[in-house]
Amino acid sequence: MAYASSHLDTDLSLAALGAHAALSPFRVHRLFSAVAHETAKQFTSRLRLERAAVILATDSTPVLGVALACGFRNHETFTRLFRRRFGMTPTAYRRRGLAGAPRKHGLAARHARLIGEIGPCLKLYQTSAMTSDGSSPMKYEVLERTLTPQPVLVVRRRVKRSDISKVLGEMLGTVFLHAQRAGATLTGQPFTRYLDWGPGLVSIEAGLPIAARVEGEGDVLTELLPGGRVAATTHRGPYAQLVDAHAAVQLWIEANGHQARGSPWEVYVTDPADEPDPMNWRTDVFWPIGS
Repeated sequence: MAYASSHLDTDLSLAALGAHAALSPFRVHRLFSAVAHETAKQFTSRLRLERAAVILATDSTPVLGVALACGFRNHETFTRLFRRRFGMTPTAYRRRGLAGAPRKHGLAARHARLIGEIGPCLKLYQTSAMTSDGSSPMKYEVLERTLTPQPVLVVRRRVKRSDISKVLGEMLGTVFLHAQRAGATLTGQPFTRYLDWGPGLVSIEAGLPIAARVEGEGDVLTELLPGGRVAATTHRGPYAQLVDAHAAVQLWIEANGHQARGSPWEVYVTDPADEPDPMNWRTDVFWPIGS
């Protein structure tokens, strides 16, 4: 996945990926689909279009040059597939531009970097489902921080605990696609926010932070992550052990005479497609607090 993501202008057929991985094309197809929850062809086509959208919105490369740089053989095929995914032609997409970024060129560059980091990982992000396997060896340092309110695009779901990881990729994929269709400028990594949870069902939001408000559509809503005081810690390791980070924050809140004042959230800082070892994954956990 990391190889394909960084070679979008080259041959990424099953035969080519198989040669790179020393596997047969059939085995590449089976293993890739099992891990990525989409075929290699779907994955590479999606990433090529996402990269093309970034180039169109952030520089002046001619449309044909964008198509060729992203692995498309001709202008017609590129335009047809781009319109199908984003609902407008490449020229119209460029004309519309990015929300919140025109006067802040640093934001446009950051947006481009985040698209390249988040896109390959959409089906890989998971959450702890608020159950622990008891194997986390970490000792957590919890700190108080003050955050500013952050505009975000989110999808909400009320699901069984056992289904959270299964639906999270679909939720983030929906938000990611709408963000690009609407010209939203991404400013940070994906997150999951726990609105409430019980013994059976959990209400969650999954989303992405953006530079400026854009309108939601369908299941995608425009919201604000709350500002103010939070208790925060960093988890390093598999997502399955994240519940231990949440527990450490809750214990710190009680021990220091604070009260939890809202819904906690976790931010997936590491790109799983680029860092295959779960022990190196970093996730930041935030709980709003008051005295």
